[in-house]
Amino acid sequence: MNKPAAEERKALGAFLASRRARLQPPDLGLSTGQRRTPGLRREEVAVLAGISVSWYTWLEQGRDINVSMATLERLSRVLRLDQAEAEHLLALSARRPPIAGTGDDPSDGLLNLVQALDPVPAYLRSDRLDILAWNAAAADVFVDYGMLEPRARNTLWLMFLYPPYRELIHGWEGIARGTIGLFRGARAKTSDKAPFDALVEEIGAESEEFRHWWQELDVRGFHEGIKRLSHPTRGRIDLTCVALVSEGRPDLSLVSYLPTPGEGD
Repeated sequence: MNKPAAEERKALGAFLASRRARLQPPDLGLSTGQRRTPGLRREEVAVLAGISVSWYTWLEQGRDINVSMATLERLSRVLRLDQAEAEHLLALSARRPPIAGTGDDPSDGLLNLVQALDPVPAYLRSDRLDILAWNAAAADVFVDYGMLEPRARNTLWLMFLYPPYRELIHGWEGIARGTIGLFRGARAKTSDKAPFDALVEEIGAESEEFRHWWQELDVRGFHEGIKRLSHPTRGRIDLTCVALVSEGRPDLSLVSYLPTPGEGD
């Protein structure tokens, strides 16, 4: 097992502290009592997880200590982490091998599949949320990515720095927060974090909302389901979003948007 680097240890500690702060003592059958800060105390988490208070404190402080898989699983249960959050915890603790992109272009098979799905809107997306390929239906529903600068062909960038996206996405704030959570989880799993950090810096320099929400440390997985759009010419559109990960390229996802029952009738 590789040990997490100092940056990951610090991120691990901050993530644990943020998840601890969101829990209310009555949720775990504990007395509220007199508390100076919201959430659970470190001592309470340590006792419930069956570890020493000192050891848990060191973990939140980002000290260079070993942590077992069993301990991480107990902490996940105590802090009531969902699947995406539990996987994030493992990634930060170096308990999962990082995903490394090959650096190669997508295969012809993947590129052809994106086009073959037309008229179903579809695009190929990297773990950094870069849009690498798309079909005409996706360009019609979302944006003609070919008309954008390469740096703008990114879901997170578009969500915060491209005003038409804010108008297009129904329930923008919830989707935008979810996109941040998806991006954060992918960053923790990748071996090369520099491109992720460069994007965070770029968007954060221009978007106060992004800066604020990024500090909340939320992590989310991809959720299939209905996505609602307010299209400038077609009006309200409901689409069912489905994403498939390439077996040979785990850093790439094929994202498609299927018509919901009744759509277009």
